[in-house]
Order: sequence, then structure tokens, then C-alpha cells
Amino acid sequence: MKYVVITGVSTGIGYDAARYLTERGWHVLGSVRKQADADRVQAALGDNFTPLLFDVTDGAAVSTAVTQTQSIIGENNLAGLINNAGIATPGPLMYMPMEDFRWQFEVNVFGLLDVTQKFLPLLGARKNCSHPPGRIVNISSLSGIIVYPFQGAYAASKHALEAMSDALRRELLIYDIDVILIEPGTVKTPVIAKFGEQVAKYRQTDYAPALQRVQSEVADRETSGLPVERISEVIYKALESPHPKTRYIIPRKKLMGWLLPRWLPDRIFDRYVGKRLGLGKE
Repeated sequence: MKYVVITGVSTGIGYDAARYLTERGWHVLGSVRKQADADRVQAALGDNFTPLLFDVTDGAAVSTAVTQTQSIIGENNLAGLINNAGIATPGPLMYMPMEDFRWQFEVNVFGLLDVTQKFLPLLGARKNCSHPPGRIVNISSLSGIIVYPFQGAYAASKHALEAMSDALRRELLIYDIDVILIEPGTVKTPVIAKFGEQVAKYRQTDYAPALQRVQSEVADRETSGLPVERISEVIYKALESPHPKTRYIIPRKKLMGWLLPRWLPDRIFDRYVGKRLGLGKE
């Protein structure tokens, strides 16, 4: 039996990854924030799933979850930690309340690192560990590489995750623990539908017309986004491959969503984005 901890399994990528792994014989310990979600996911996934009740920003609850995990895996190591829990806080940086920006980092960066630090000994980060080391899989985003308007806070947190993952991967060579990044484009998850309500407070600013255009694009991605199963397949590959990549890039559209934004000079790409969203001067 291989044991893996996945944060944020109530919906979206986390839930589907838990489903995918339990169906393949892994035992998943998955974090949720509400008992109702714990009961629902437990009923859906069966005996190969154990809920862990914690929020990544609650250090005491994370510590309790580590103790619970230790009691379940016994003398074994965790084979994996999948840092999936996260939030997206859209909006123009000019008007974004600082508490919103800080909370973006509290969840996606500080909470993630706290979870990682506390679970690392169970992954094999200890002297004379006699069990095979586990792997850390961090769910990042193409926004950690390519940034569009109104994604500044989210993209900044994912840029931080990219840097943190590179540092951890090199620091953890001492324990032979690998750190792998998954970088998808837009995925069909419940997060997409929340965009409108999240940016409603900016409707009275000069960005209102551009936000309306973005909302139309976001609505289209509810149907054209990557299927969540695609991400689960890559997570499984990252855990099982004898020689995993350091990064798995999964663009929604390879040419427009990955190649051109990286190949075009910044000023040309700026003009393209500005024209598409009505941000540039006529």
C-alpha cells in the first residue's frame, strides 16, 4: 500500500486526483475544511480514502493531521505529498485591497510551505531513514510563468511557488526527496464560475469594460478548459515515473496559451493583450 497526502480534495483537481489514485490502489489521506465534505468524499471514494480535517492556514490543525497520518502509515513513509489546496483572487492590482493580496499568499504560499515542512519527516526527511523517500508534487499553473491582466495576485503566488519548488528540490537532494511541479492552463473546476462575483467590487472602476471582456472569456472556458482527469493522469505519472520531469506543462492551447506568449517580445504581447481586452489607447 502506498500512502499519499493531498490537500484540498473537496472538489476540482484535488478530488479527482484522490479518485484517480484510490482507484489504482493508493491510500489517499485528503484534507477538507468541513466535516460534511469529509463525509461526502469518504462515501464516494471508499476504504482507500481517509479524510484529514484542516485548513492549510491553520498551523495547529496541520500538526494534528500529521500526527493522525503517522498513526495510519505506521513505520512506512508517505510516498507522496500533493500540495493542491489554493485560491485565486482576481482583480486589478491598482484597486485590490491589501488584505486580499496578503490572503492570496497566506493560502498559496505560506500555508503550502507550512504543510510541506510538517509532513517532510513522514516523506523521509530524517537521518538514517530506512524507507524509500516520498515525492512532493506542487500544483502550480501556467500563471506561474505567463501573466495576464487581473491575475496579478494569483500569478505572483504561483511565481513564488515556482521559486520555492526549485529551492526545495535542490535542498532536499540530501534526502533524495524529489519536488515536481504541475503547471496546467485553465482547468474545468468550480473556481471558474466564481470569477464574476469575485470582481464585482471593481465594476465601478475604469477597468469595468475590460473585466466584462475577461468574464466572457472565462465563461467560455467553463466548456473549453482542460478536463480535470488530464491533470490527475499527470499527477499519477509524476508519482509513479522512475524518472519524473521537474515540470509538467499542460497548456489549454499549445500555440496561443504557451508558445506565442513566450516567443513574442514583451511589447508585442502587451499590445496583443491590450487590444483583446480594450486596455490600450486607441
